[in-house]
Amino acid sequence: MIILAAIAGIVAGVLIASTILRKAIQKKSELLLKAAEEKAEMLKKDKILEAKEKFLQMKADYENTFQEKNKEILKNENRLKQKEASLSQKFEDLQRKQKEVTAIKDNLNTQLELLNKKQADLDKALKQQVEQLEEISGMSASEAKEQLIEALKDEAKSEAMIHIKDIVEEAKLTANTEAKKVVIETIQRTAAEHAIENSVSVFNIESEEIKGRIIGREGRNIRTLEALTGIEIVIDDSPDAIILSGFDPVRREIARLSLQKLVTDGRIHPARIEEVVAKTRKQIEQEIVETGKRTAIDLGIHGLHPELIRMIGKMKYRSSYGQNLLQHSKEVANLCATMAAELGLNPKKAKRAGLLHDIGKVPDNEPELPHAILGMKLAERYKEPADICNAIGAHHDEVEMESLIAPIVQVCDAISGARPGARREVVEAYIQRLNHLEELALSYPGVVKTYAIQAGRELRVIVGADKVSDDEANKISYDLSKKIQDEMTYPGQIKITVIRETRAISFAK
Repeated sequence: MIILAAIAGIVAGVLIASTILRKAIQKKSELLLKAAEEKAEMLKKDKILEAKEKFLQMKADYENTFQEKNKEILKNENRLKQKEASLSQKFEDLQRKQKEVTAIKDNLNTQLELLNKKQADLDKALKQQVEQLEEISGMSASEAKEQLIEALKDEAKSEAMIHIKDIVEEAKLTANTEAKKVVIETIQRTAAEHAIENSVSVFNIESEEIKGRIIGREGRNIRTLEALTGIEIVIDDSPDAIILSGFDPVRREIARLSLQKLVTDGRIHPARIEEVVAKTRKQIEQEIVETGKRTAIDLGIHGLHPELIRMIGKMKYRSSYGQNLLQHSKEVANLCATMAAELGLNPKKAKRAGLLHDIGKVPDNEPELPHAILGMKLAERYKEPADICNAIGAHHDEVEMESLIAPIVQVCDAISGARPGARREVVEAYIQRLNHLEELALSYPGVVKTYAIQAGRELRVIVGADKVSDDEANKISYDLSKKIQDEMTYPGQIKITVIRETRAISFAK
């Protein structure tokens, strides 16, 4: 019972406490709600005041903007009114001017009608006068005009002939002096050095031991080198020097460069000699092209065909009566440019023609043609201008001169060749004889190479082993000796050596 009473007391206490707590919470909630309502009312009033202030500000801004727009509109209206008034004034002025122009036009039309009437009257009167004159003179107006023109022509021709005669007489008096002056000034302004081309080159060596290595065992090295280059190699008692003898400067240069490479490398034997000579030939061909390009650049000549450039490079290894052909052609080019400038002609064209004038001496084919004609054909083949081709062909009078450049090239060629010490005909005749000697041997079937050595006293003929037998080689040697005796004039005797070499080549792999 006591426990039940305790429990009942606790439950009653809890109920009383919960009732008191509920009332406290309800009272606090009412207070919070009232406070919230008061705060919300205050916020509402603040927002309303803020909105009113913003509205008033926006209203004031709008009124200011509206007033400014109104002012601008009024200003534009005033401006438009002024423009309208100005346009109205201009329109009135235009109308007034149009009336004036119309009046002037009417006046001009009236005057034009009067002028036309007067012109018709004048034409009629002139026609009547012409008819009267024709009736009196017995000829028409066109016939009278033709007679007058013929009379004026005859008079003009007579006066022109008198002037021409005076000019020709004056030219005859001054032409000789002026021509001498131009030639002398051209020669003086073009300096040139001359050195006769020799037919030997000297190769310097460091010691006598190298001579023995160049000769080789039983002379096989020197024989191989002579056979490959066509140059006679003279090894005598001259200290530290070997003489390379041959009339062809290209062969001498190939032999000299090959010897230099072999001595520098140290390996001197027939196989190495063949390899070096082949490489040197290619090197010389490249140097020929480079020489041609450098010559054209130095002279300021552009647009030459590559084959013409190669021929210009080959001029370095050709001679004309002992005078180096490239030096001669460069000198003629400079002389032509100077003379053309003195005469008021195109110096660039004259220089081009001067450089190419002896190009026909370079090719080995078509030897039966004169070099001037051959050079002209080569220039035409490689699209050179017609006046330059004519100058090349006419510089020895093989063809007729058709331009002013042609006589300039002819004169400058003569000037270059006529300088003291420039040429020596004996050397040229000697080289021509050796060339002819080699050409005779090349005319036989099976002949691969020919070399004239020892100043033309020996001719070495190399034949193909697969094309010529031993008996045929002996026959070629005999026939060639007879042909040389019949067709050539030469001092002493000529030894003909026909070389037939058989090689068997295989590779070990």
